[in-house]
Amino acid sequence: MFKKISKISIVSVVLLCQVAYVKGQINPDDALAYCSVQAQKTLQNIPFSSANIPRSIPNGEANWRYVNYQDWCSGFWPGILWYLFEGTKNPLFKKQADRFSKELTPLSQSKAIDHDLGFQIFNSFGNGYRLSRNPEYKKIVLATADTLATLYNPKVGTILSWPRPVPNMDWPQHNTIIDNMINLELLFWASKNGGSKKLYDIAVSHALVTMDNHFRSDFTSYHAVVYDKETGKKIKGITHQGYGDDSMWARGQSWAIYGYTMCYRETKNPLFLDFAQKVSDVYLKKLPADAVPYWDFNDPAISNVPRDASAAAVVASALLELSTFVKEKTKATFYKNQAIRMLTTLSSPDYLSGSLNDAFLLHSTGNKPAKSEIDASIIYADYYYVEALVRLMKLNKGMKLVAQVK
Repeated sequence: MFKKISKISIVSVVLLCQVAYVKGQINPDDALAYCSVQAQKTLQNIPFSSANIPRSIPNGEANWRYVNYQDWCSGFWPGILWYLFEGTKNPLFKKQADRFSKELTPLSQSKAIDHDLGFQIFNSFGNGYRLSRNPEYKKIVLATADTLATLYNPKVGTILSWPRPVPNMDWPQHNTIIDNMINLELLFWASKNGGSKKLYDIAVSHALVTMDNHFRSDFTSYHAVVYDKETGKKIKGITHQGYGDDSMWARGQSWAIYGYTMCYRETKNPLFLDFAQKVSDVYLKKLPADAVPYWDFNDPAISNVPRDASAAAVVASALLELSTFVKEKTKATFYKNQAIRMLTTLSSPDYLSGSLNDAFLLHSTGNKPAKSEIDASIIYADYYYVEALVRLMKLNKGMKLVAQVK
């Protein structure tokens, strides 16, 4: 089905990325060529089963662990393929992106089981519609936005993240996790492309209430906040995947940076632009020298704990966009340069998977407290890495990073 990828081509594209790293710069075209080779390797090994969507590769292993369309990570793989089609124009990626996106169709036809519908459907069908204008994709995105909106609690003002018992979440009280900020993009888009205007209001309310309750005085984020489902009063701020309730879990802070940058793009509300900078600045201030964070900034064993390349990829993508919104030129340049610094490190021999496995990146950490996906290759790290590369390519060409599609 697929042309065999030669070892010579794998080595050559890895070397291109490494040469860019040595020179202290990142060429997005070379890095996208590397991602293209790795993705084609994955496509050659996809199993013929209902669980055929890559999710993660454990440290030291070579093979993907696969999941089905119901997994919260199911949208990242088709999203990667759409971005590779955009970045390389290779029709193979469009064909395969369509194939894997369509596997997620049942999510638009069933009751919401959690907030992750944005990760699943907007990354797949949303990117697909942006690049193909397929009207069937648009119908699926709009239907899924309505499904996500059913989790909104107007007494609280946020979307319920996990409508089921989760440890320390005081179920059946209302819980909201910082990850949910990313899923608001689905609602914003739908409200502007044929969906109800109420979806926009829900997204704005969620962002504002989260801003008021999810952050400490230094602008670091809790992973989760529990609210009284009847009064809307905040009960507590806690973690589920970070080191502790008062720690800055790296990926959680990255979701905040990305989420509030996106909220500013969609609303032009200066509150969101100001807040995006505040949550970015505290993250950047605490970064280690290579710009890839340890899994949690407050782990007392720092320097001897796993990194999280996924957080670095999310932040790199977000900062590229944030740099286009900040009016003060010095600050805008700073954000852009920090993003390039992160991408350069991620494109170095220390972080590229290369011949070790078929992923793009090494050294991401999923859920360390649960001893899950520690120092692994994880699909969402690859997604935000390739998204950031496409954004950098566009930035270099003077193009809009995120075009408004209707």
